[in-house]
Amino acid sequence: MSVLPNLNVPLDGMFNFSIDRGGTFTDIYCLVPTLPVATPIVYKLLSQDPSNYADAPTEGIRRIMKHYLKGEQEWDRGKKLQVSNIKSIRMGTTVATNALLERAGSRTLLITTKGYGDVLQVGNQSRPDIFDLTITKRTNLYEASEEIDERVAMLTEKMKSQSGQVWEGSVKETVTGETVRVIKPVDKQAVRKLLQHHYDRGVRSVAVVLMHSYLYPFHEMEVGEVCREVGYTQITLSHETSRMVKLVPRGQTTVASAYLTPSITEYLKGFKKGFQDDLMEKVSVTFMKSDGGLTRVGSFAGHQAILSGPAGGVVGYAKTSYDRYPSPPSSSPPSSVSGPKAVIGFDMGGTSTDVSRYGGVMPTVYETTTAGVTVMTPQLDINTVAAGGGSKLTISRGGVMQVGPESVGSQPGPVCYRKGGELAVTDANAVTGRVVKERFPKIFGPNEDQPLDEDGSREMFEKMIEDAGGEIGGMKTAEEVAHGFIKIANEAMCRPIRNLTQMRGFDTKDHTLTAFGGAGPQHACGVARKLGIEKVLVPRYGGVLSAYGLSLSDAMVEETGPSAVVAKRGEVPEIDQKRFETLEENGKGRLREEGYKDEDIITERFLNLRYEGTDTAIFTKSNEDGTDFWSDYGSTFSSHYQREFGFDLDRDVIVDDYRVRCIVPGPSLPPLVPPTPLGPPPTSAFVMSKKAYFEGGWQDVKVYDLAMMSPGHQVEGPAIIVQDISTIVVEDDCEAIMNVEGDLEITVGGIAEEREGEDGAEDQDKQIKEDPVMLSIFGHRFMGIAESMGKTLQRTSVSVNIKERLDFSCALFGPGGGLVANAPHIPVHLGAMQEAVSYQVKHWGLEGMKPGEVFVSNHPQLAGGSHLPDITVITPVFRHGKIVFFVASRGHHSDIGGIAPGSMPPNSTTLLEEGAQIIATKLVEEGVFQEKAITEILNKPPYPTRNLRDNLSDLRAQVAANQMGIRLVNELITEYDLPTVQGYMSFIQRTAEGSVRAMLKETATTLSSTSLTATDYMDDGTPIKLTITIDPETGSATFDFTGTGPQVLGNHNAPPAVTYSAVIYSIRCLVSSEIPLNQGCLNPIKFIIPPGSILNPSADAAVVGGNVLTSQRLVDVILKAFKACAASQGCMNNLTFGNEGFGYYETIAGGHGAGPTWDGKHGVHTHCTNTRITDPEILERRYPVMLHKFEIRKGSGGTGRRKGGCGLTRVIEPLEPLVMSILSERRSRRPYGMAGGGDGSTGVNLLKRKGGNLVNIGGKATTNLGVGDLLIIHSPGGGGYGKIGEGDGVEGEETEPRPAAFEGVGNGSLQAYKESQFSA
Repeated sequence: MSVLPNLNVPLDGMFNFSIDRGGTFTDIYCLVPTLPVATPIVYKLLSQDPSNYADAPTEGIRRIMKHYLKGEQEWDRGKKLQVSNIKSIRMGTTVATNALLERAGSRTLLITTKGYGDVLQVGNQSRPDIFDLTITKRTNLYEASEEIDERVAMLTEKMKSQSGQVWEGSVKETVTGETVRVIKPVDKQAVRKLLQHHYDRGVRSVAVVLMHSYLYPFHEMEVGEVCREVGYTQITLSHETSRMVKLVPRGQTTVASAYLTPSITEYLKGFKKGFQDDLMEKVSVTFMKSDGGLTRVGSFAGHQAILSGPAGGVVGYAKTSYDRYPSPPSSSPPSSVSGPKAVIGFDMGGTSTDVSRYGGVMPTVYETTTAGVTVMTPQLDINTVAAGGGSKLTISRGGVMQVGPESVGSQPGPVCYRKGGELAVTDANAVTGRVVKERFPKIFGPNEDQPLDEDGSREMFEKMIEDAGGEIGGMKTAEEVAHGFIKIANEAMCRPIRNLTQMRGFDTKDHTLTAFGGAGPQHACGVARKLGIEKVLVPRYGGVLSAYGLSLSDAMVEETGPSAVVAKRGEVPEIDQKRFETLEENGKGRLREEGYKDEDIITERFLNLRYEGTDTAIFTKSNEDGTDFWSDYGSTFSSHYQREFGFDLDRDVIVDDYRVRCIVPGPSLPPLVPPTPLGPPPTSAFVMSKKAYFEGGWQDVKVYDLAMMSPGHQVEGPAIIVQDISTIVVEDDCEAIMNVEGDLEITVGGIAEEREGEDGAEDQDKQIKEDPVMLSIFGHRFMGIAESMGKTLQRTSVSVNIKERLDFSCALFGPGGGLVANAPHIPVHLGAMQEAVSYQVKHWGLEGMKPGEVFVSNHPQLAGGSHLPDITVITPVFRHGKIVFFVASRGHHSDIGGIAPGSMPPNSTTLLEEGAQIIATKLVEEGVFQEKAITEILNKPPYPTRNLRDNLSDLRAQVAANQMGIRLVNELITEYDLPTVQGYMSFIQRTAEGSVRAMLKETATTLSSTSLTATDYMDDGTPIKLTITIDPETGSATFDFTGTGPQVLGNHNAPPAVTYSAVIYSIRCLVSSEIPLNQGCLNPIKFIIPPGSILNPSADAAVVGGNVLTSQRLVDVILKAFKACAASQGCMNNLTFGNEGFGYYETIAGGHGAGPTWDGKHGVHTHCTNTRITDPEILERRYPVMLHKFEIRKGSGGTGRRKGGCGLTRVIEPLEPLVMSILSERRSRRPYGMAGGGDGSTGVNLLKRKGGNLVNIGGKATTNLGVGDLLIIHSPGGGGYGKIGEGDGVEGEETEPRPAAFEGVGNGSLQAYKESQFSA
C-alpha cells in the first residue's frame, strides 16, 4: 500500500525488521545498518488480503527484500524466504487480542478446588453496565470446569495459639513464612479420570487454578504432572502464570494463557513456514509483550500478548517525545512544572483511541480487564476510548448529536469507503476538507480500485439533515454538521485524558500531547486546545509508531514472589535479600536462554506495598539510596502515595510481593538540538491549495508534503501536511516547525487564559439558542466535572469504603438544587442527592448561604438522605456574589455510630439505633473546617461513632472534592460565560425530560393502556403497591404508591429519596438511548407517597434496611408495572461478621430476571447495587474464616421461554468465635416470573452447628458462631419470562441481543476506576 524508497542497499546488507501487525494494517519499520546513511525503510500493507497472501508480516518482508535485493535471490511469492540477509525480526501482534475478542482460542478445561467450580464465572459478581437490564456479559473462555477434592487452608499465628484446638491437616511452612494446612492431598487417580474424559472429547488445553497455590504450589505441580501424562499439549498452572494472591484474577489470567497461547503457537508455526528452516537459529525473532518488553518466541504466552501492538506505540512516543532537549528550545511554551514535561500519548486509529501518560517511567498496571477477562500480569497503562475514525455519527431520539461508542468497523467502514457504510468521523474529516483525497491510494469500492468518496459522505450528511427536518440546530449544510461532529469527537477524547492525568494528581495542561496513529494528527490541535496543552508533537514515524517503538524496545522479564512482611512504625523490618537474589537469578537465567549476556542485563527491585487497613497496593522501586526499608522503599512509597492521593498515612506498611525486573536496554536516542527557524517550506514541498472548514467557516489552506520539508521549516495554520502514512492538520492560530529528526512540533495558540478575578461584564440577559453540538459538548463537560470530583474524593479519602470500594457519588446541581449531572456511581444514590441539596436551600435560603461555607447532612427522612452512613457534603458555587451552581458529594462512612459496628444493624427499630443524625450543619464556615462542631454530633451519646478519625478525614476529602468541582465549574464559565453555561444546564435537563416523556408515550401505546399497576410484598407481608397513570398527550405520569403498607417496627422502611432513586434508575434503564442523569428525568413525574407508609416513614423510624432491601423491591415493582422483565433476586444479602478485633461486611449476588429477549444471568448483582465481593484467597488470608463453597445455586432460576438466572451458594466456617448478622429479603416471597415464566427460588439462610442440626435462621438474624459451625447462604434466583414453547425464540437462545458494548483492548487504570465506580 505504501511506496518503498529507492535506496542503494549493498548485497551483504543485514535487515532489521520491526513489525506491528494491527487489525487493519501491518506496519513495518526496517533498518539496514550497513547503509552509508541509516535511512529507515517504512512500509504499510493490509493485515488481511487472503486472495494475495497468507501472512502480512511475511509478505511485507518478502516485498522489501525483493525490492532491494532483486536478482540476487528468489523472492517470488509462494517460495520460502532466505534468511541470510535478515538479522532480526521484532513483532507486535494482535493474534491473541483477536482470539480473545472473538472467543476464538483453544478449547480449554479448568481444574480448580472443590467448591470453586463457578468462581471464575461469578468473578467479583458485578455487572459491566448498571443500566443494562439484559446484563450483557462475555462467555467464559473455558468450555468446562472440574472440581478436584483437594484443599490447602491458612493457619494463622492466632489459630496456633488457641489452646485445646486441634486443626485438621498437615502443617507446611511457605516461602513467605506463613503456615498452611494441607487438609486434603491430591488424589491423582481421580484427577487422571477427569482429565482423560475431557482429553477423549478433544480438549488439549488445561488451566489449573487451586486455592492458595501462590503460597503452596505443590498440588498444582502434581496435577500438571498428570496432565502431561495424559497428553495435554498446553498446560498452564496458576502459580507459574502469576505468583500473586487473588484466586479470581490469577485464575482468569491462567485460563487466558491456556486459551490464547495455542493461537500464538499456531500463528508462529505458520509464520515460520514462510522462511527457510533455519529462521529460528540464524535470526533473532522476538515479540512485544503487554509490558513493553521484548521476549523470545518460547517465552511468549497468550496472557502477555493482549497489548502487544499498542505497547510498541507507548515505547515509541516515550523515547521520541520525553526529555529530548538538554534545555527547552526557545520556541517551546513556558512550563509551570520543573524538569521535563510529561507526555500524553494520543493514538487515534480506525475504531478507537488509545491514551496513556509517560513521565520518565513506563506506566504499568498489574490487573486489567479486557473483553470480560481480568488479567493479572504487568501491562502498560493504556486506556482505550470509544472514539476513532470509524466511530459512528448519529442523532439520538432526543435530538442529541452523538459520536460512538459504536463503530462502523472496517467492513463496510465509513461512507467514503464506497462499501455501503454509515457516517463516521472519517466522513466528517472528508467533508470538511481535512482529508486530501488526491493523496489517498485508489483502494476503495467493491473492487478496491476507486478513490475516497467525499461526495458520498456529503450526500449522507445532507440526508441526515433532511431527515431531521431540514436543519440540525440551525445547521443546514453538510460541512456545518460534519464540523460539529468533529468538535464532539474531540471533546469525547478530552474527557478520558483529563481523567487520566487528574486521577494521578497531575495538571493536564502541564503535558506535551504526542499524536500518532492514522487519525491522531488530524485531531491533535483541536484536542490540545480544549485541554489547554500548548505543545503537540507529531513524530516523523507517527503513522507506524508502534513498529518504530519496537525497534527501540528493551528485552525484559519479570519475576514475582509473595510476601507477608509487616513493616511496623518505629521498627526496621527484615527484607529477605535472598528472595530478591533468587528472583534475579531466575530472571537473568531466562534472558541468558534467549542469548543475552550477563553484562548487558540490569536489574530493578520492587516491593508491592500498601498501608495496613487499605487495599491500595503500589509496586515501589528501590531508590538504592537508603540504608534500610524506611529510607529506601518506605520513603519512595510515602512520596508516591502523597502525590497520588494528596496525603500520607501514619500506619504500618504491608509488603504483599517481591518483584524483580531484568532488562536488556534497547537503543537510546541522542539529545535534540533546537532547529534553526527557516520560514515556510520551499516550493518543492507545496502540494496544492484547497478549501477546509474550520470554526470560522471555509478557509483556503496550503497543503505541504512532509517528505520535502527540512528541519527548521515552519508552517502557520490553517494548513495541512501530508505524508504517506498520515495527515496532519495544523489549525488556526497554531504553528508547526520540523525538528532535526523530522518530527513536527506544533505550538497551539488560542488557549483561553483564565481571567483575573470575576468578570463583571457577563451579560445576564444574554439569550442562548440551543445548539446540538454544544449540547453534546456540555453533556461531556458537566459529566466530566462530576467524574473529576469523584476522582478527587477517591484520591483524598482514607476509609476502605470510599477510597477502594468507591462507595460514593458526586454531582453538580443548579441554583435551585435541581440535578444537572450525576456520575453513575451508586444506583441507589441516583436522583437522591438533589433532595438533600434542595433541603439545604430551603433551610438556609440562598441569601443565607455565604462564600466559604460548606453544609453537611445525612438525615434520611428530614434532609433528603438515604441512610445515616451516607453523609452528604454540599458547597455553593458563587459568581458575582450570587449562587450559580451547587456541588455535592455523598460518601458511605464505615461507621457513624449506632448499636452495631458498621452502622448496619439487622435488628434496629429506631433511627437513633443506627447512628448520628445530621439535619443541617455548617461543616465549613468562613473557610474554616468546623471540627469541634461535627465531632460533637458524631460523638453524641448513646451510640457515638467508632471511627471518628476516618469520619473527619473522609469529610475533609468530600470538601476537597467539592472544591475541585467549584474550580472546574468556574473554568467552564470562564471558557464560555455564565448565561451560556446555565443555558445549557437547562437544555440538557430538557433533553432528558423529552426522552423520558417520549418513553412514557411509547409505553402507553405499546401496552395499549395509560394505567399501569403492580404490587409486590416484602417478606413480612407489607405490600408495595404502585399505580402509574400516563398522559399520552404530554408524556407526564403520576407514580402513586397509595395502598403501600404502613411503616414497620423494623429497619426496612425507606425514606422518599430512596423511592426517587429507584424511579430514576428504572426510567434510565427503560429509555433505550443514552440520556444524561439529571432533574429532567423526574420532571414529567408526579409522586404520591402516603405519609406513614413504609416508603414515607416518620422521622424517627429505622431505615438502614430500606436503602439496601426495600430499594430492590421498589425497582421490581416499577419494572413489573412496565412489564419490562421478571424480578431479579430483589435483595443484597448483607452479611457482616466479626468480634472485638475486627469487622467484615459483604453483599452477595443472586439471580437476574429474564426478559423478552434475554435469559437471566447467574450470580450477579442487580439494580440498586453492584458491589464487588472479596476474593476468596484475600478473605481467608486476612480474616479467621474458611470459605468452603462459592458456587452457582443450580436450578434456582425460574423456568420459561427465557430462563431466570440462578442464585449463589456461599458456605463459611469461622476459625474463631464470631458474631454474625444477616440482613436479607426474598426468603419467603419468590421473585416473580413474567408473561407465564416461572418464579425464581427464594433464598434461605442456614446454620449448621458443629455436630448439630441444620437450622433456618430467617432473613434477618444475629447469632454467635463457633469454630466448626457452618453458615450457609443460598441467595434467590431470578424469575423466568414467557411460557416454554411460546413466542419466536428458542429456550436459552437470545433472539434480539443488545448491541455489543464497545470493548477497548487497552483497558488500563481508567477502565479499572470505571468498573470500581459501577461496582461500589
